[in-house]
Amino acid sequence: MVNMSESNSSSPGLSDVERVLVPIFDSFILVTGVIGHVLVLIVISRMMRKGHGQPSGGRTGGLQQTNANGTDVLLLSLSVADLLLLCCLPYHTVAIATRHWPFGSFMCKSVSFLSAMCTAASAFTLSALAFARYVIVVHQSKAYRWRREGRMKVIAGVLWIPAIILASPQFAWRTLISGVDDRESREDLACFNFLSDSGQLAYGVCHFLLAFAFPLGIIVIAYAKIYHFLKITRRSRTTQTTDRLEHYHVHVTQTSALLVLAFTVCWLPSYGLMFAQMAESDKATGPLSQLGPFATFARIMATSSTVANPILYVFMSEKFRKELMDLFKGGCGNRLSI
Repeated sequence: MVNMSESNSSSPGLSDVERVLVPIFDSFILVTGVIGHVLVLIVISRMMRKGHGQPSGGRTGGLQQTNANGTDVLLLSLSVADLLLLCCLPYHTVAIATRHWPFGSFMCKSVSFLSAMCTAASAFTLSALAFARYVIVVHQSKAYRWRREGRMKVIAGVLWIPAIILASPQFAWRTLISGVDDRESREDLACFNFLSDSGQLAYGVCHFLLAFAFPLGIIVIAYAKIYHFLKITRRSRTTQTTDRLEHYHVHVTQTSALLVLAFTVCWLPSYGLMFAQMAESDKATGPLSQLGPFATFARIMATSSTVANPILYVFMSEKFRKELMDLFKGGCGNRLSI
């Protein structure tokens, strides 16, 4: 993510309390996120093997039965992006706790690049999921044809290309600077985005528009169209069907609102921090002390997305929960038989 590496180093704005709390929060996010995404990878892989070639169960099953319509490939891609992002977390945690970047220049560039790439890839995949669910609910015949032709796999792979391009400047621009006393020392180095004010502004605006505003717009429009379609469909059906559609319409509305809210709440503070940092042009050559607490909050919210994504996009699926229970029952059954 854009701001994780800018606020991860030997910032004088971080209090001793924050330096203690951040590793605790990071450890919880890391453990929870890894467990959640590993379960996602295992269960979705099982469902893909079981349900390969099965058509979807109906128009109104679009949002809930996503795993039967090819979006499981996008969910796998989302989990990979979030897992790679979690791999970057320990580096930032160590840098915050020690107020020093001890991993060298190459890792400074690599971790920053990987963070920005996975942030963008995750956002692009979430928008593709929203669009795919719109096609599944509103244009079911097209959705089934896409699934049969394997287009979801191509889409999932192509989404990483703009993410790589958008993150590539991180490799060129990231550098190690003296973080606190401006002395030539190897004990207070910070991994910092060392650009001119105009360069930081241009890249920040570009990343904000492409990796936040644009995906958020697609997500909002897609779920709004799903809501509108179900509302119209519900009015034209019989009483029995209407009751079923009413229940599903409420479920879609609540789920869609949660997805939009979670994406906005997790990422908006990070981009707000980015623009606040760039607005202080007179302090653009180092971390901003007055933004220390907000920087910590923004960073925790951004990393929390790696925990929220599997809960909102996979664990809320009834089919996924059933498959997860079958997985645990099968594991317990095997142990008992031994």
